[in-house]
Amino acid sequence: MTAPRPPSPAAAPTTIASAALPLRVRRVLQNLFDHVSTDFITALNAMLVEFEQQLFKQADQARSNHLQAQVFVDLRALQKHRTELAPHYMFGLEAELAAIRAPRASGDTPSVARLDYQTLTLVEDAVMDQEIVLREVARRHEQRGNAQILMLGQRFGVLAGQPAYEAETLPLGPNRLCHVLKEAAACLDLSLDAQLVLYRTFDQKVMLNYSEWANTVNQFLSREGILPGLVYTPRRVRVQDAIRRHPRDEGDGAARPMTGWNGQGTTSHWATLTPEQLQAVAGAMLGSSLPGTGGGSTPPPVPPREAATPAGDTATAPDNSAGSFEVLQKLLAIRRGGLQADAQALAGTASGGLGALAQGGGGGATGPASGGPGGGGSGSGGSGGSAGHGAAGGAHAGGHAAAAPRLLPTPDVLTALQAMQAAPLPARTPDQPRRTVQDLQQTMLAAARAQHGPHAALASADSDTFELLDLLYNEIEREVQHDAPAADMLVRLQVPVVQAALRDRNFFLRAQHPARDLLNTVAESGATWLGEDDVDPHLVQKLHKAVETVVETYEGDETVFEDAQRDVQQHLQAAVRKAELAERRQVEAARGKDRLEIAKQRAAETIESAMAEAKPQKFVQALLSQAWADVLTLTQLRNGESSGEWADQLQTTLEIVAATTTTAQGANPDLAGKVEKSLVQVGYHEDEAAAIARRLSSVEEDETTSRTELTARLKARARLGGQNEVKKKPAQPRTPQEQECYDYLRTLPFGTWFEFTRNQQGDVQRQRLSWFSPVTGNALFVNQRGQRVGEHSLDTLAHLMAKGQAQVVTEDRGRLIDRAWNATLNALRSLTGRRSDAEPAGDAA
Repeated sequence: MTAPRPPSPAAAPTTIASAALPLRVRRVLQNLFDHVSTDFITALNAMLVEFEQQLFKQADQARSNHLQAQVFVDLRALQKHRTELAPHYMFGLEAELAAIRAPRASGDTPSVARLDYQTLTLVEDAVMDQEIVLREVARRHEQRGNAQILMLGQRFGVLAGQPAYEAETLPLGPNRLCHVLKEAAACLDLSLDAQLVLYRTFDQKVMLNYSEWANTVNQFLSREGILPGLVYTPRRVRVQDAIRRHPRDEGDGAARPMTGWNGQGTTSHWATLTPEQLQAVAGAMLGSSLPGTGGGSTPPPVPPREAATPAGDTATAPDNSAGSFEVLQKLLAIRRGGLQADAQALAGTASGGLGALAQGGGGGATGPASGGPGGGGSGSGGSGGSAGHGAAGGAHAGGHAAAAPRLLPTPDVLTALQAMQAAPLPARTPDQPRRTVQDLQQTMLAAARAQHGPHAALASADSDTFELLDLLYNEIEREVQHDAPAADMLVRLQVPVVQAALRDRNFFLRAQHPARDLLNTVAESGATWLGEDDVDPHLVQKLHKAVETVVETYEGDETVFEDAQRDVQQHLQAAVRKAELAERRQVEAARGKDRLEIAKQRAAETIESAMAEAKPQKFVQALLSQAWADVLTLTQLRNGESSGEWADQLQTTLEIVAATTTTAQGANPDLAGKVEKSLVQVGYHEDEAAAIARRLSSVEEDETTSRTELTARLKARARLGGQNEVKKKPAQPRTPQEQECYDYLRTLPFGTWFEFTRNQQGDVQRQRLSWFSPVTGNALFVNQRGQRVGEHSLDTLAHLMAKGQAQVVTEDRGRLIDRAWNATLNALRSLTGRRSDAEPAGDAA
């Protein structure tokens, strides 16, 4: 039976298809509605089952026949109309999404120009209870999912073409979800009391994991291209100042701690620069080394873009990447010049004759780079095919001119790589090195020369692409475990990745390139910072399947990488949800331990304060600091300091001190009874509690139980919360550097990732700072799966940071692919800087 669509105002659209929305907005909203419908219908059906059980329970426990009869009426109404609730709710939810561009109301209460006090009426208590329950449900989930709701408000604001939504008006916010339930529940024809039960069941069954569900909606909208780079960072006082002052972030005040899972941090700033910005940065990096900057030296020039890309091959050279890629070419050209100058200087110091021969060979090698479009390949020092040929040509006896290289068009290079892609990898012994991108280039050139002649060579742009990928792969392999499955999968991905980079020169600077994302996911599955318990065998299987799918099906379409990455990301998102749940349990346990420790400290302070003026005998002090401290600790935990129970126990503590220090009065039976009752509540046996109470209520010795026997019982008894108690070393004074690190740690948000040095070889392991107590300084760390891996005090952590054995992972260094790319560019920068500094010496030679 299909429920009829509930009536709605004529001005508001009731379906997404009928809404006057832009095509893309309508498509995104329709996909989102289809995406969440299954989850909502399943949760609503489970809610109805639980609601029916709650009504049966109420009928059994009804205080009168009238109340029981009313519950049975509600049960019959539920059984009659229960199939209508889910359709009505989905109709209302779709109407909320369809009306995203309708004029917003400032809240549930309509604004009026003037109040007419003659129309004011009394509101029934049940109606008020209905509104209170709904608002309480919405408020609770707004607080729990505040970060996700803020990001949803921004994204829905983009879809609506208006400012960001507030939590009260957000279409998928808790407030509106509860409002839709209120309207949909009218079809059930329930009494107001039954509706209250329904709302509470809705809170327990549908809204239970709202924060995680809102996170999935944010991720869905991000994949649809709605603010894909949006992140939420809670504002803290002087956080940026503290980060900027920290020595490890010197010069990079914008570097923020990474808090995402699986290295999903903000992309590197290198990967988000425009071509103009990259040109400016490169100019600042190279200084006088860039051609045309007025320096005294001229590095090997880079051939024009037209020579690098064959005519008609527009797909391989998009306009928006040309400028950026040419800057990278300049960096590579200066790098080759520096390497050749080093080789010539080394040969010159060995022998004058050999030095002259080396200079002649160098001129032969660099000559094509200056005069023709093959310079990029020739100057690669053997990485391109034309380098060896040019050197051989320069060494010909009799001065014969070297044969001009035949530049391979990029489509021919792609065809050769496509043929290699289908071929299986050759068998490799355990001690044999894996294939590099440079090996792949040489193999491809050998096949191309067999087909096109011995003088076939790569164009400069293609040769530079191979060289950049070789440098990038080398940096990636530094951060991947040598024996991890990811190492072989990276080799398997070489051919498709090279093809993707040849087709899109913006591969190196496009942070969200699908091939780059998949490369990063594969590399991070075997990263050196992972511990033995962090490896996910199911993820390895998923990645292996994704890599094989790419190798078998990739022919130039980026969607192949996107589909493979999407399948892996679904598994990663499920793993993240599990890790967050596991982390939450660990945090709750750590908070419980911290509350216990704070309560124990407060109990010790209370006893010390009570004994400030008059101190009992040492045996009585021992009883107070052990047995009675447990009583105060439990009272503090259960009731808090503002409760009457704590005030009573505080008064009892003062009476105990007075009774055990004043010799004029005897035993106080009332005091002994209160003490004994309190001790029994914390788990003491009645005999032990009575003996301790008699000793704490009088200054005289207890003849029925000896002091030795009572002391032995106390030593054998476990203290409250003493099972997991760890003795702490006394805090040592902090050095100035440790104090700076300590102040910085107290500004970090929960979820910050740290890298801890594991051994003398410098291997690191990542751990997540899930929570720390600002009172006790205890800090909880978990691994990639949300499992507890250790606890440190902030003092210990500051000491490790000061010694360089622990460091914060920042967002610009979160993803492995971005770290490797930054390292590649830094290597180029160091070589170009060295080239610029050593230029006069090179000229003299």
